[in-house]
Amino acid sequence: MPSDPVFAGLRPRLLRLAYRMLGSVADAEDVVQDAYLRWQASDRAAVRQPAAMLRTIVTRLCLNELKSARRRRETYVGPWLPEPIVEDGESDSGDDITLPLMIALERLSPLERAAFLLHDIFGMSFDEVARAVDREPAACRKLASRARDHIRSARPRFAVAKEHGLEIATAFFAASRGGDVDRLRTLLADDVTASTDGGGRVPASPRPLIGIAEVMARHVELAAEFRRQPSLLIRYAMIDGLPGFVSVEGGGIVQTTALQIEADRIVAIYITRNPDKLRHLGDSRRQ
Repeated sequence: MPSDPVFAGLRPRLLRLAYRMLGSVADAEDVVQDAYLRWQASDRAAVRQPAAMLRTIVTRLCLNELKSARRRRETYVGPWLPEPIVEDGESDSGDDITLPLMIALERLSPLERAAFLLHDIFGMSFDEVARAVDREPAACRKLASRARDHIRSARPRFAVAKEHGLEIATAFFAASRGGDVDRLRTLLADDVTASTDGGGRVPASPRPLIGIAEVMARHVELAAEFRRQPSLLIRYAMIDGLPGFVSVEGGGIVQTTALQIEADRIVAIYITRNPDKLRHLGDSRRQ
């Protein structure tokens, strides 16, 4: 943990920026650590705006990292989801980015992603954004505008209250693990989708399931598996801004399940069970 008080105070915000840019907790921590080393090597006494300087360093490191990350994702096995951030208490993210929006950010170019996040989410002026990404302010305005157009449909339209969302998550867990298909059907929207990220490391659907018929058919199959190997619920929680839960499934596989809810119906189910993406959660079975 950095001992520098200036950096320590800015570190949580820098981590949020790096995570929003990269969708990976581990990569975000590596980037912020690299930024710390560069900060330590700089003439800190001459820096008038440490926050601006560090945001610029982190942004440029993330832009470099995104190039290799995109190449890795071209060969990724099955649906790709960002590493889940599990929040047991009140969210301290300071923004309204939820998991669907994180997924939508993947469709942007690295510069569009940076311009949108820095200006729209982290409140930087376009002059500051321009210095961070080494572009003209006018170009950054266009980048952010294009980003908004691309991701408009992914912004939350009907935010569900946390308590109500967790009630629906509780009902979903009980119905899906208990094999109550009639109750499960009442919780799902007709156009529900389900995406499972196993990364080729653990069993997972190779493509997203689309529509209530496909999702229900899969849960009928899973009901038999749950009877043989019951799920162990660890806790209900907010996962990247969505209600859901952490559980241990058959074979000791830890997974997170996040539910996108609109008009009291689940419109999307996001399951992450790639163990490489859950290491930051620690040993969930002990929590």
